[in-house]
Amino acid sequence: MAVTREPTGVGGLDEALAGIVQRVAEVARADVVVARLADESGGVTTRAVHATSAALRAELEGSRLGPGAVPAEERDELLQLPAPLRRVAERFGASGMLQLPVRDGPAVIGSLELLRRRGDFDEQERRLARAAADEIALARFAFGDGDGSAVAAPDLLALAGDALAAASDETRAADQVATLAAEAAGARACLIWRYEAQGPVLAALSGTALPAAPAIALEAAQRAQEAPGSLAVDRVDASEGPSGALVTLQLGEPPQGALQLLLAEVPAPGDPFLDRLGTFAVRAAHALRAGDRRRTLAVELERSRALLTIVGQAIAQLSLTHTLDTAVEHVSELLGAERLAVYLAGEDEQRLEPAAERELTGPHARVAERLLELLLGPARGRGLLAVPYAASDPRLAGVSDVLEEIGIEAAVAVPLRVRDDLIGLLAVYPDVGRELTENEESLLLALAAQLAVAVQNARLHEETKRLSTERTRALEAELEASRRLRVLYEISRSFSESLSLERTLEAVARTIVDLLEVDAAALRMPDERGTSLVPVAMHVREERMTEAMRAILSLPQPLTPVRPTVFRGGQALLLDPRTAKELGPAHEPLVPFLEKGSSAAIIPLATQTEILGTLTLVSLDPDRPLAGERLEVAASVAGQAALALDNARLYQQQKQFADSMQHSLLPSERPKAEGLDVGAVYASSARMDVGGDVFDFLELGDGRLAVVLGDVTGHGVDAAADMAMAKFVFRSLAREHPEPGDFLAAANEIVLEETGEGKFITLLYLAVDGRKGELVCASAGHPPPRIVPAGGSPVPLRVRGLALGIAEAQTYAAERVRLEPGDAVVLYTDGLPEARRDGELYGEDRLDAVLASNASLPAEELAKALVEDCRAFAGELADDCAVVVVKRV
Repeated sequence: MAVTREPTGVGGLDEALAGIVQRVAEVARADVVVARLADESGGVTTRAVHATSAALRAELEGSRLGPGAVPAEERDELLQLPAPLRRVAERFGASGMLQLPVRDGPAVIGSLELLRRRGDFDEQERRLARAAADEIALARFAFGDGDGSAVAAPDLLALAGDALAAASDETRAADQVATLAAEAAGARACLIWRYEAQGPVLAALSGTALPAAPAIALEAAQRAQEAPGSLAVDRVDASEGPSGALVTLQLGEPPQGALQLLLAEVPAPGDPFLDRLGTFAVRAAHALRAGDRRRTLAVELERSRALLTIVGQAIAQLSLTHTLDTAVEHVSELLGAERLAVYLAGEDEQRLEPAAERELTGPHARVAERLLELLLGPARGRGLLAVPYAASDPRLAGVSDVLEEIGIEAAVAVPLRVRDDLIGLLAVYPDVGRELTENEESLLLALAAQLAVAVQNARLHEETKRLSTERTRALEAELEASRRLRVLYEISRSFSESLSLERTLEAVARTIVDLLEVDAAALRMPDERGTSLVPVAMHVREERMTEAMRAILSLPQPLTPVRPTVFRGGQALLLDPRTAKELGPAHEPLVPFLEKGSSAAIIPLATQTEILGTLTLVSLDPDRPLAGERLEVAASVAGQAALALDNARLYQQQKQFADSMQHSLLPSERPKAEGLDVGAVYASSARMDVGGDVFDFLELGDGRLAVVLGDVTGHGVDAAADMAMAKFVFRSLAREHPEPGDFLAAANEIVLEETGEGKFITLLYLAVDGRKGELVCASAGHPPPRIVPAGGSPVPLRVRGLALGIAEAQTYAAERVRLEPGDAVVLYTDGLPEARRDGELYGEDRLDAVLASNASLPAEELAKALVEDCRAFAGELADDCAVVVVKRV
């Protein structure tokens, strides 16, 4: 039993069943999966549910089928299903349905039920479902009925299959399959074959009595590959080794290999052991496929490590010859190509000279020059050119004589670039028809980028051997390039992590000071009227100078009447006392410092179409002036920073538009109802799309307050349209149908007509009488509200019903409660309990704890406390959330 418990990590029957149900939903593409087990009264009770609809899941949890409702055979037609399940299928609109018995030997001990809207289940999906039914029986074997006592004598072969499915070392899957199968089946030997184009290849062998003459095993595997079947049994005579039977089973669908067991005795036709072997084979096929995937990932990882090794070795040597030889050798190994070369470009960037080559002679540089011409022209956008059939490719017609002379059959070429400078070309000449995989292309592009930098570094290093001053400059340039990359990373990270313009501005100011070691940097951007550039971010290197520098750099810069080149042409402007005076009050405070040898510069933050603002840099040290290369680095980083700022600004504008659109659909004022305190908070997510949360209030004719809160599917414009429709439905129907159940039934018919296929709305509707304290509520698939008694613990109001827009003619039961003075009802959308931090849900326990500790707060404050606690837990919200609190005073 430990074989089952330890690898899976499942500690109880219900957890095991929940995992099985989830996997069945994924592999069989089912919308609804229900696992039931027999109860004491002879019926079967639901123990695990997967459903795409939260309301349907809530309805199915804990439901049961009466005695005799589980058939001995599979059922897949609506009229064959037991009445409770048939009603669920009809209401859900299922077109595909499947009910399978869960067996313990001949006895039926449970039921596995699958439903989905899109088509019947095919044979492959049925087989997977049958395997899952066996797994449910296995779970009951392993864990018993949930009371801690497992069923005695579990099937070792079934348990071995479960252990195999849970195995973590998938890179040794074939060996695991062979070992487990031999031990669990009591076989003398087990062989695993993989099907290859040339025939079966032995992948693993295990057992205490291996065949002396494996020819019969190979022949059986060949027959299985040529004529796939479910199972074959061959007799083994003593003359060919130990006598007995060789059982051959296919692995996978379509078959990817075969599993063979050498048994001491020939199993009789119909022996249940053969069925269990079939189930084990399904599990084994899954394990082998997972092992193949893991091995593929391991190969790709090893290849990536080799790439890093190439680059590391080349850069460490700082020798042009060593760099190129290392690259040629390892690229040949990585791509399995014998012939390749690295070419370096001349001053005109059109002529190429071979700098390192492998297995090549003759004028192959002409072919490389033609490949480079194509890369600089038609193939420029992709960055890589592949010609699998060089002789017949019209693009290489001009060098066909060289192709024939040298015997080049195919070519792959990547340019070597450093920034905008062309360094050379890396060309591989593989066998005819050779095409690179996506992973190989990515590796080759990455290698070319790093190789170009390495070549550039090597050239500079060799030059510094002759001129020590040039060597110093080259090393400093590399240091500046590394720091520049860190700055760009910091700016990009600040934007990608927070999607915030303010944080991106702060990151630009901070990192530019650190990179250039200047004393201060200030960012200015246009104000709302576009007449002045106003400070939006500032960073001062030394804290003791912060107050003084802020006073100097915090003034706005008018755009008129002076419009210097920096604002007009996008060029950096180095300030002197005269220029600073001409710029006006914003820069005049710098004049005394400039006259004493300090330096300052204004650098535009510009995209291709507009000036976003300016970056003012100040260096107070006369020995470290802002000039030459230092100013060039600042201008280069400013150009990249402008892109990040433009993205952040665009995001902020779009987010503001989305939020405005969202809030326009929400009530602008809180209702004033007698005897009630009403509060509401809406918190938008970090996404730009309009969410689907909506709430509204309406005073009914009898003095009660009607409150509605819901969530429509999707985001963006469609969600906004559905929100508007939900609000219209509420406003138009609430007075005509003031009772929650009647209202939701009427609203459902309208939503069915107005929303598209697959879209629905979850909705809570309640009517509260503040004078009497009476509250009546009904739900259409929405999370139930919480009743928060004054000084007590929150309790959910058990209301349920199908979401609006799924099925016709729905009825919605209403719940009635009485609110005493100080009691509150709290409504919320699922964005609140489903907020996550590192995969952990905020959850209902935290929600109830916040409500209990803040129950005495006014309605608005209670709603804010709940949202603020959720945001503190999750950080930026991944989904919108709305909270409405109605409190009796």
